[in-house]
Amino acid sequence: MARTGALLLLLVVCALLLVTSRHQARMLFVELERDRQQAQTYEVDYGRLQLESSTWSVPTRIDRLARGPLAMQLPEPGRIQMIEVPSSQIFSRERGQEHKQEAAP
Repeated sequence: MARTGALLLLLVVCALLLVTSRHQARMLFVELERDRQQAQTYEVDYGRLQLESSTWSVPTRIDRLARGPLAMQLPEPGRIQMIEVPSSQIFSRERGQEHKQEAAP
């Protein structure tokens, strides 16, 4: 009789563990689907922001705003100065590396 009781108790414990693990699996699946939906929403927002960014940065629009409300104009040719930057300095900045300028002799 004690043996039957022990087996019955073991069976009940196993059943409870099975129910608990299934419930946990379902909850994790619901969370996964929610996260997938959120990721898809982020992708849609990112695409919209890229499109908006490309729209705002069109050179003709920038030129129109600069000449219109900002009253900007091109400088006279005599006021333009060209500055030469070594290509090594440009590439190091593109890679996010700091470039220390060397003192001229």
